[in-house]
Amino acid sequence: MRRPAAALLCAVLLAGCAGGAGERPGTADGRAQGPPHAVSATGPLPPVVDHVPTREPVVFLTYDDGAERDPRFVGLVRERRLPVSMFLTDSVVGPGYGHFARLRAVGASIQNHTLDHPALRGLPYAGQRAEICGQQHKLRSRFGISPRLFRPPYGTYDRTTLRAAADCGITAVVLWRASLGADGELTYTRGEPGLRPGDIVSVPAGETMSPSLTERTVRLLREIERKGLRVGRLEDHVQDHPMGQPKDPPMGHPKDHLEREPGRRAAGN
Repeated sequence: MRRPAAALLCAVLLAGCAGGAGERPGTADGRAQGPPHAVSATGPLPPVVDHVPTREPVVFLTYDDGAERDPRFVGLVRERRLPVSMFLTDSVVGPGYGHFARLRAVGASIQNHTLDHPALRGLPYAGQRAEICGQQHKLRSRFGISPRLFRPPYGTYDRTTLRAAADCGITAVVLWRASLGADGELTYTRGEPGLRPGDIVSVPAGETMSPSLTERTVRLLREIERKGLRVGRLEDHVQDHPMGQPKDPPMGHPKDHLEREPGRRAAGN
């Protein structure tokens, strides 16, 4: 009769060692937390987009990581009313979230680019989900929002990435068809060179890049206007133009061209 009592005592002691009531491991940085309305991993996968089919003369400007915090860029976004999309990585932004709060206040949108910027392709589901859901938690705590768009670091992903993203509440995985180089020239992942309506453009950012983020964006805006285009709000257009279900990316996918090796990380991806 004494064995059940002893077993019960052991269970109580073990529960006490695991932490207080209601505590979950990893909640300090959000790695163990999913969004309030997580989607089942067996549900629909988010589409992967680098271009949005639209008849409107718009392109979409996206900025990654959060390393470059040029204060003049806030003024440019405000003055030009630019609906740019900022894909933030927590370990890169560091103490700079206030800068992005100011950007958000003047019209920029805040989106997910993982906690620590790892190359996700090939990682286990748990690790990929921790990176994506963890940053969802960070952005909710900082801004009170749950982003719907996600950009995988280096533009690399696999079907596990899509399942993890769906489970974290992501509705679209965003890549890019055009990328602005340090020399101010645009390069393209596929199709004919030249901006066209619906293109998603990646504008690299880095702490030591020259010209500044503001100057590079101004030059890009001149090219956009020369083509008879304007900057559109990406999340509105992605929501308005469903893309259907994605397929597994093949090895050597052209969207990986900018950054295949994490050790050669290029700013802005």
